[in-house]
Amino acid sequence: MAASVPAPRPSNPSTPVFRTADVARILGLSPRRVRALVRAGLSRPERRGRTWAFSFQDLVVLRAAHGLLRATIPLRRVRRALAGLSRQLPSDRPLSGVRIYADGRQVVVRDGGTTWRPESGQIVFAFEVDELAQAARRVAPSRPSRRRVAPRAPHADGDAALWFERALLREQRKDVDGACAAYRRALELDPEMADAYINLGRLLQEQGKSTEAARLYHLALRYGPDDPVAHYNLAIALEDQGHTAAAVAHYERAVAADPRFADAHFNLARVLDHLGQRSQAIRHLLIYKKLSD
Repeated sequence: MAASVPAPRPSNPSTPVFRTADVARILGLSPRRVRALVRAGLSRPERRGRTWAFSFQDLVVLRAAHGLLRATIPLRRVRRALAGLSRQLPSDRPLSGVRIYADGRQVVVRDGGTTWRPESGQIVFAFEVDELAQAARRVAPSRPSRRRVAPRAPHADGDAALWFERALLREQRKDVDGACAAYRRALELDPEMADAYINLGRLLQEQGKSTEAARLYHLALRYGPDDPVAHYNLAIALEDQGHTAAAVAHYERAVAADPRFADAHFNLARVLDHLGQRSQAIRHLLIYKKLSD
């Protein structure tokens, strides 16, 4: 028997709505793809005559569903997961307040400090979530050091920049433990290397270690207080710990430092919508839409 999906919500004149074409532009999809996702039962927007009216929550769910499908999660599993999630959350708890991930071939949901598989309701411990794929939010990727690396002798193991470059190379080879060790060695040699704190924090954050990641991002901001990536990744880590107000503040710092940071605008819109600040959420969503066109 096919899994049920939430019924369309009653109309609320104060809630902003989006047309199919708007959703397609915002999410970077074709209108045909949006309609296919709806027909597949991944969203139930309100019907207004012959057209659909999508809420902000619908946008968040469709973005997550599209990311899960791109991560090769089977359609039936995505549908069951979203249906299960709608049953497990309180009726007044919007989906825009949670994050949906792909963990291997499983769908995983995180709400504050709790992580579970919505198909079964099974709780997942942080150390089990080892590969968070594309979903409703993304941690900013690693980046090379902004410091110039001067040529070094082959065995110059006391050079922080050289260890940083080694860490990047180990990341490319999927050697996460080796990359973490190399970043830590770089920081032992140069405790003010902000980029090393950011990249090491991201690797730990992808392993579910949000508390340690947040500590590293704070250290990065000590030496680079206006770094948009540090603020953005810290905001995500703070969300994972349930510190929503602090997360908003750092998302705002991220977009202030880099007004073209599209994902930061989207995440800020998502959190503001969850907090009931709809007008501000829509403002950042429209900025995201403009940057993504």
